[in-house]
Parts: sequence; structure tokens; C-alpha cells
Amino acid sequence: MVTSPRGTMLGMYVPAKFQVGDDDAWRIVTDAGAGTLVLATPEGLVSAFAPVIVSEDRRVLYSHLARANPWWRKVTPEMEVLAIFVAASAYVSPSDYPSRSENPNVVPTWNYAMAQVHGRVRLHEDAEWKLDQVRALTHQFERGRSPEWQVDAMDETYRSSQLKAIIGVEIEVVAIDGKAKLSQNRPEIDQRNVRERFAEGTLEQQIVASRMKMIE
Repeated sequence: MVTSPRGTMLGMYVPAKFQVGDDDAWRIVTDAGAGTLVLATPEGLVSAFAPVIVSEDRRVLYSHLARANPWWRKVTPEMEVLAIFVAASAYVSPSDYPSRSENPNVVPTWNYAMAQVHGRVRLHEDAEWKLDQVRALTHQFERGRSPEWQVDAMDETYRSSQLKAIIGVEIEVVAIDGKAKLSQNRPEIDQRNVRERFAEGTLEQQIVASRMKMIE
């Protein structure tokens, strides 16, 4: 897999403090589970939100969309796609910074962890391909549940009708870039306070707090 130079090929601004390696970027993709797939067409930008699975060698993303979704009709052979994944996201208030007592010149910001995958998109109509994809996708998100729901539990006739209603999507990965903006540019006392406050906050804040703990 070819990876992009930081902040160039994919056009994403990533200050050095917020850079993440490819392994961490891929973790953001899998933790997000689903992302926004963006195409640049002669008529303008079009997007679709879809769950994805990543091949073991990280060379391919697999997904599917409802056939009724017009996104796939804009795809041409070897068309480029930008897939955007957000695994954590929350507003940070200046009031969360204890250091403001010494330096009041602070502003609000946003903490987040996101990744962008640049690739080439290909569509699949074959029923077996789509069946394998939804089996793998369902297993990924059902893993650990008891009982684990399985695609093969469906009535075959109903399953066949559902497969006809979707289109398979395969993205050959060209590059990945990741960014984790998690208060690394703030004094340690501010980082700790944001992390502790978020750990007791909303679900979105708790997710950000978990990400912040990863970089301690």
C-alpha cells in the first residue's frame, strides 16, 4: 500500500502534534465502523454514508449501498473516492483549561480523531460477492453479541430479495492519513482536566476521553 506524505496527497492539514501513524489511522477507521464516501463528479460532489470492513492486508475497503441510493450511479471505472471516518468528536470549552487563570487568552476548540482513505472505487452486482460482503460485515459488528445474528439465519427467498436491493462497493486503497487532535497542544494540566471532565460527561465526551488516555 502506498501511504501519503503527511498533509499533502489527501489535502488534510495535520500539525506535527496531531499526526498519527498508519496503524492508529486504521484503528480510527475500524473504530468508526462507517464513513462518508465522497465522489467528485462533473455535476459536483456526491456523498454516501456506509459501514465498511477492511481487508486483512489493508489494501481494500468493502461495503454496500441501497440500490435506491443514486450515489453508485455516478461511479465510473477506476473513479477516485475519498472515505472520511470520525471515531471521536466533542467541543472543548476554555472553561476546561485551568491554565487560563494565568493566561486568559484561550479560545474554544474541538477535539477529534479522524482518518481519510483515498482510493479507487469499483461496483459489484454479483449476488455471491454481495452475500460474502454482508456476511463479513455482519460478523464484524455482531462479534461478541450473544446470540450472534447471522445472515444465513434469514429465509433464503427474503435474503435473495434483500441482496437484489443493494449494490456492492469495493475501494482499492491508495493512501490513508489520520489525525488525532486531543489537546496535545495544551499544557499538561489542561489536558488532564479535559480528559477527567470528559470521562464523566456525555457519551461523545467519554469517547474522546478514551482516545486521550491512549496518548498519555
